[in-house]
Amino acid sequence: MTTMESAIFPTRTREILESLRASGQLKQLQMIEGPMDATVRIRGRGEVVCLCSNNYLGLANHPEVVEAALEGIRKYGAGTASVRFICGTFDCHERLERRIASFYGVEAAYTFTSCWNANEAIFPTLCEAGDLIVSDELNHASIIDGIRLAVSIKKGLLRGVYRHSDLVALREKLVEARLNAAVTGTIWIVTDGVFSMEGDIADLPGLRRLCDEFGALLVVDDSHGTGVMGATGRGTHEHWGMAATQVDYFTGTLGKALGGAAGGYIAGSRAAIDLLIQRGRPTLFSNALPCSVACSAEKAIEVLMREPQRVQKLRDNVEYARKGIASSGFSVLKSPTAICPIIVGETAKAIAMSRQLLDLGVFVIGFGFPVVAEGHARLRVQISAAHERHHLDALQAALTKIKS
Repeated sequence: MTTMESAIFPTRTREILESLRASGQLKQLQMIEGPMDATVRIRGRGEVVCLCSNNYLGLANHPEVVEAALEGIRKYGAGTASVRFICGTFDCHERLERRIASFYGVEAAYTFTSCWNANEAIFPTLCEAGDLIVSDELNHASIIDGIRLAVSIKKGLLRGVYRHSDLVALREKLVEARLNAAVTGTIWIVTDGVFSMEGDIADLPGLRRLCDEFGALLVVDDSHGTGVMGATGRGTHEHWGMAATQVDYFTGTLGKALGGAAGGYIAGSRAAIDLLIQRGRPTLFSNALPCSVACSAEKAIEVLMREPQRVQKLRDNVEYARKGIASSGFSVLKSPTAICPIIVGETAKAIAMSRQLLDLGVFVIGFGFPVVAEGHARLRVQISAAHERHHLDALQAALTKIKS
């Protein structure tokens, strides 16, 4: 390699970073000096109201959840130090997976180090040539990448995309699939339950009807719906009054409402979980979930099942916060979820407004390209059951100040 060739990458990287800095789009990592809660302590700023975490039920710093993690370390050490099929599975993983399956009311579940891993496992493992995967255009990046990976591995596996939450457009895709001689296997319809950037919810009853009409399977990533939606926090399907069995497969995370640490899972039929154990590359080539997380997440689900009033408090907080945002002069996308996006337009503007809010003691992140499309940058306000009214009043006061 010549000197000129070796200089291409560092020069290109430096130019990209300088361009982001010059345009006001460079992201800054804030250093948190303490636990995640309704307020956090940021290095150099002190205590601020945290309105950007996925800690929807306030369980990330719950004493029982913390103690369960510590007990997991004491009993099992850090982890398996290998993949599960090689060295075996700790019983804390077994208990967690039984708890997840029981929580949803399905046959079985299997855990991964992240929901990203879960979405990388489900499609390449369960789909085959002749199958068709049809995905909502605003699905999470992990779903998109999981489908891309599956198509690249399984020659003859087909994919399609339908307009966001447009069941008419989806039906047209399914009619086309019936006429496509290449579609000889299973049709999979894939959606987020709660869409992470919009905060809106998928029409799961409508999707189920289409699945039944066309003989398709329904996969729902409910990472932002679990612990949030429905009377007991079971998720978006419960919000719609559906049984868990009306969704064929769930993927989800343990890193949001269910303890806030890390980890993901797939829940559904026993046969599918057994196949994932046998053939899923993330199960065959990646370590098990750390024992501390397996124990803390299992305890978090136990607390949720024992204290469904946390879900109601979150719902009350969401209603109060949305009214406060409107009173401050901003518009928020309407939804019953804990995600409250305020569309501001350009990425640089969203980042600048985020810094203004932080200066006022309110921690809200501005999202822009490539997380959302150009021109659709936003402040994403996220509400928790850990918040009290004075935290949400601080949000309204700060938004009112930067609006004036």
